[in-house]
Amino acid sequence: MSRFTRHVAVSVSVLTAFLVAVSAGASTPQVTSGTGGMVVSVSAPASQVGVDVLKDGGTAVDAAVAVALAMQVTWPEAGNIGGGGFMMVHPGPHQAPVCIEYRETAPLAAGRNFFQPNDSTHTCKAVGVPGTLRGLELAHKKYGKLPWKRLVEPSVALARDGFVVDEGLAKSLNDVLHSLAPTGYEEFRRIYGKPDGTDWKAGDRLVQPELAVTMQLIADQGPEAFYSGTIAQQLVAEMKRGNGVITLDDLKRYEAKVRTPIHFRYRGFDIYGPPPPSSGGICLAEMMQMLETFDLRSKPRWSAENVHLQIEACRRAYLDRARYLGDSDFVSIPKFLTTPEHARELAKSIDPARATPSLELASDIPITTESSSTTHFSVVDGNGMAVSNTYTLENSYGSRVVVQGAGFLLNNEMGDFNWFSGVTTPTGRIGTEANLIAPGKRMLSSQTPVIVLKEGETRLVTGSPGGRTIINTVLCILMNVLEFEMDLETAVAQPRFHHQWLPDRVQIERSAEKKHAAMIEDLRQMGHTIRFVGHQGDVHSISRDPATGKLQGVADTRLSGSAQGF
Repeated sequence: MSRFTRHVAVSVSVLTAFLVAVSAGASTPQVTSGTGGMVVSVSAPASQVGVDVLKDGGTAVDAAVAVALAMQVTWPEAGNIGGGGFMMVHPGPHQAPVCIEYRETAPLAAGRNFFQPNDSTHTCKAVGVPGTLRGLELAHKKYGKLPWKRLVEPSVALARDGFVVDEGLAKSLNDVLHSLAPTGYEEFRRIYGKPDGTDWKAGDRLVQPELAVTMQLIADQGPEAFYSGTIAQQLVAEMKRGNGVITLDDLKRYEAKVRTPIHFRYRGFDIYGPPPPSSGGICLAEMMQMLETFDLRSKPRWSAENVHLQIEACRRAYLDRARYLGDSDFVSIPKFLTTPEHARELAKSIDPARATPSLELASDIPITTESSSTTHFSVVDGNGMAVSNTYTLENSYGSRVVVQGAGFLLNNEMGDFNWFSGVTTPTGRIGTEANLIAPGKRMLSSQTPVIVLKEGETRLVTGSPGGRTIINTVLCILMNVLEFEMDLETAVAQPRFHHQWLPDRVQIERSAEKKHAAMIEDLRQMGHTIRFVGHQGDVHSISRDPATGKLQGVADTRLSGSAQGF
């Protein structure tokens, strides 16, 4: 407990020294502390925008809105006004957390036979109706204090005047530009390519004048500019050019929603995560309640026995995800999924010495054969309000479609639906009923912004990008801190792993390959198939010490990161 309380919070707070974003791929998290507030995100300019809002007397939600809008400019890989997401808000001590849900929806013209096998997700057809601005607007109306225009103006300036590109953004831009097909994507190249045609490098300046005009419209007219005004017209025109199906009616109909979070307890802590259409809260509740039935602390954190049990919990929760989860406005989600009783029954099916083949668990799901980038940030203000926000364009740079004349990217979230009814394959394609496409339906998400409370006060704010790996990345952080009592900096630096039922394999960060070689070999002997990856997730977290009120911000540096406070 004492180690946890010393280290668990990321928010805007007293900044002992201004900390710029660390270089991409660094192995040591960037840490800062303070008592006034904290912002932790992938982007140093965006974190600074959030800190400035807090210094001006804004709430954590005010800062979150400003950070989200700034990241449209400074982290176009996933920061967005053309996508959607989930914002967890803890309004203050002894108040109930809420979820502001602004997931994209299927256009009214889309249905379960919308896609063909060879359809690309890098087209207008893959774009869901964006929800970000309606979500930020709803959060601001409920919990904001500063004027809307004040929160948008920093993003206008960043787009108009430009900002200095760091190593993380330079690599991100170069990677996507080199990946584009030789023809097409001219608008993408025009907006995000370096004017002289060379690769981006740290120290270059990125200026986006068309996006500046768009953000100024949003500052002056509010989200209506996007959903029924000039920007809406530009977006629909882009749909017509690219054979997309989003209409003005789709945009006008879109609504963000206040939803009750998934809530469960673990080792005396109250954990709150997003409900459907996110699968994150339910899967996390299942996994952690399964694991609470085992004596994990009797073995080292990186023993094969402990990691095996966590993998098996992931396997079972992701199977339930495929079986049951979708948009709760369209399908009935069983209430038993988050109960301790269900978790105990699942835990009984885990063999502590042997991997369970995934297909053995799913005799009810026909298996056939066939012929992601998100971003998370955390904010805590001096009054105890906490925000955990994850939002996305789906893949890195979404659909790669830039709205002509408006300078922003559109998502490709339609790829998160199950495309083909009944087609569930060993390679990981899911075809179960709950997440099939329907007009106006929200596609299932893995986004898992989380707030951890104890005795009614925020102790930890965390989350991650990473597609279906998100839930397991968050699980790794929570287990490191709550079960194995690591300080937050150490918890973020640890290797991560992932199992999603199908394909039946364990994904482990390559940093563990030599450091935990004996554990990995033991897992193989238990029957696990291992696949190594460079990195998993990008966790930007905040902890709060209840005794002193001190906030600690920890920026993950697997991509890039900046923790700033005052």
